[in-house]
Amino acid sequence: MCYHAPLMSDTKKSAFAAIVGRPSVGKSSLLNCFCGGKAAIVSPVPQTTRNSIRGIVNREQGQIVFVDTPGIHISEKKLNLRLKAVSERSLTESDLIVYVLDATRPPLDEENAIAARLAALPQEIIREQTIALINKIDLPQAHCPSIEIFLEDTLPSLPRTRIFPVSALMRTGLDCALDCLYDMAPQGHPYYDDEVYTDQDVQFRITEIIREKCMLFLQNELPHCIYVDIENAALKTNEHGGILQVMAVIRTERDSQKGIVIGKGGAMIKKIRLAALADLAEIFDWKITLDLRVKKDKDWRHNDTILKKLV
Repeated sequence: MCYHAPLMSDTKKSAFAAIVGRPSVGKSSLLNCFCGGKAAIVSPVPQTTRNSIRGIVNREQGQIVFVDTPGIHISEKKLNLRLKAVSERSLTESDLIVYVLDATRPPLDEENAIAARLAALPQEIIREQTIALINKIDLPQAHCPSIEIFLEDTLPSLPRTRIFPVSALMRTGLDCALDCLYDMAPQGHPYYDDEVYTDQDVQFRITEIIREKCMLFLQNELPHCIYVDIENAALKTNEHGGILQVMAVIRTERDSQKGIVIGKGGAMIKKIRLAALADLAEIFDWKITLDLRVKKDKDWRHNDTILKKLV
């Protein structure tokens, strides 16, 4: 049953809404669905998101800024602890909370930990500022009733009318959830212009698209062993428009990983570059050239200076 929002007033709404949940529940896909553009990269690899990514929705009622957070994962590794801190900070800084669960996976230790963290918040936040999205209902193994029972047991203050079965893939159930969020949002002025759907700068978006292709094409643990940075970017303009010339570097921890990223005869890095260019062409108005290289940055996941820059 769809949520029915009350009649609108002339007063505009504005809010930040943190999207939280364990890895691979579809948080980034949902963010992109809500804001109507590719604000967050998406891959089947857990913990793809490393930052608080913002996607902006503008309606007649006002503006909601969705904040996609890294999946909350139980781990004591330095990178994972920093990712968890990003998610925790978003919880405390946002006006609304969107708790995403996977209809195809039983709620085990990680899910219990996330629900316990939410349950520790002041109960008025759960009652008045939180919704739950049960994602992936389009899949045959989905079982919403067990997830609904889990929510009733762990978050009894969450109104049942604010639990929405959805599918990011099929884009179903999202309008009802969005209506509910606008109803809960406080009054306020918009934070961004109407035509903006993300606040990310150009270089960050380029590095994220390249990293997404690495995560799609590389296997096993290797995607978590890389990061991407821009060594140079220059916009050249002429009477025909603009050309953005980018030199980017995929950085690995080991020399052996460099070989995997480059591939036989350079086939893998070419595949990554062409796929990234195809996405970038849809995002930006300029023509883009991409010089993509691979370099080693030994043990970067243990380097606080690099982690501070990336997360």
